[in-house]
Amino acid sequence: MFFTYLRRELRRRRKAALVVASGLALGIALVIVVNSVSHGMGRAQDKILQSLYGLGTDMTVTKAASATTGDAQRPRFRFDAKDDDGSASQSSDRVMVQGFSTLASSTVGKVSSQQGVSDAAGGLSLNVVKVDGQFTRGQFQQNSGGGRGGPGQGGGAPSGEVRGGGADFGINQYTVYGTDVTKSALGPLTSSKITSGRGFKATETDAKVVIADAAYAKTKKYKVGSKVTIKGVKYEVIGIATASSGDSAANLYLPLKQAQTLAGEKDKVTTIYVKATDSQQIAAVKGTIRKNVSGTTVTTSADLADTVSGSLSTASGLASSVGKWLSVAVLIAAFLVAGLLTSSAVSRRVREFGTLKALGWKSGRVTRQVVGEAVVNGLVGGVLGIALGLAGAYAVTAISPSLQAQLGSTGGGLGGGGGGFGGPGRQAAKSLDVALTAPVSVTTILLAVGLAVAGGLIAGAFGGWRASRLRPADALRRVE
Repeated sequence: MFFTYLRRELRRRRKAALVVASGLALGIALVIVVNSVSHGMGRAQDKILQSLYGLGTDMTVTKAASATTGDAQRPRFRFDAKDDDGSASQSSDRVMVQGFSTLASSTVGKVSSQQGVSDAAGGLSLNVVKVDGQFTRGQFQQNSGGGRGGPGQGGGAPSGEVRGGGADFGINQYTVYGTDVTKSALGPLTSSKITSGRGFKATETDAKVVIADAAYAKTKKYKVGSKVTIKGVKYEVIGIATASSGDSAANLYLPLKQAQTLAGEKDKVTTIYVKATDSQQIAAVKGTIRKNVSGTTVTTSADLADTVSGSLSTASGLASSVGKWLSVAVLIAAFLVAGLLTSSAVSRRVREFGTLKALGWKSGRVTRQVVGEAVVNGLVGGVLGIALGLAGAYAVTAISPSLQAQLGSTGGGLGGGGGGFGGPGRQAAKSLDVALTAPVSVTTILLAVGLAVAGGLIAGAFGGWRASRLRPADALRRVE
């Protein structure tokens, strides 16, 4: 009887039911779109941070550069004197530790032994400045019209001047990262995919091999098997790595020992990459490391996320604040409208419900009938809302608007590729463009279903309360 009466009433009052369902559908669709866009922005931000940290890394441990470090790292180039006419090519490489003061390699083991740390790996950030070119010796040219010197000069001294000559040198600057090849699951190289050749083997701890970033390799025309010379040492390119975020952490990757040898920093690292045993305890692990490993700076992904600015940050702020509050406001309005419309519909059905009570229906049964109709309207609104929300999320993903993210200076992490690593004790400024997507999760769909049921129950509560107060006498007064 309940379902028969329910089906008949919904068919008879299709327009009213559609109005209630449409209002709920708009509110639910807005919630789905806002949640999906917020989720997409979170993914975009995580993608950017992965290019600094690498997959699987929860935090980094560094040491701020001291005032004397900057002077020690100042580039200085020396060129040998030549016995020829001075026009021979000259070349010199300056390999500098970049961004931070160095830490002893033993610090990696100390960090790894801290409670809550699953694994740790050290890395060495380097900046290479290569200067090459040639000097050209000038030519002495005698002045015309005079073969003798002026006053005070010897009578037979020639008069003239040196003309021409000079220097023509080019500067090539690039970044190198020394990675622990025995810990391939940690560090910034893990955020890149080997698209040509192969990665490092665990046995190549001191091998003269190198992996080149794809963008840098394209610029320098490197390919697998090419030779790269750094400070007179030739390295073979064994792989080309493409960064997932579009911007690599370094131009070239070397085994850690080779990087330490080039920089003259034996058993030294600049960054320690840490993986926690439990991602929910990252803050506690950070505090433990800071307490037990003195003189270091511990930076988590949350710390770096606070430095993200640009249009991505602006849009994320709007989605998380204005968008969510707008969704809440629309939902509240939709629930109220649905409740008022349901209550109004009950008022127009006084004679009907009064007659049913006169025939023996209890107030609870009438209330259940009204609530049942409202819940069905809510579910219909939920189906429409989910369809509209999915369409909106698909439209955002299809358009894929480009957002810019800028990472300001912070106390840790590995800096951007191509232009250099972080300055002394801080993260280098870095700008990336990311395409926004709006993925819809199962949780969002379940939330939409819950809202649909909640909307129906709220609307049913309005109508049920009104219906429970009706008396058979109310129906008789409406009889003409």
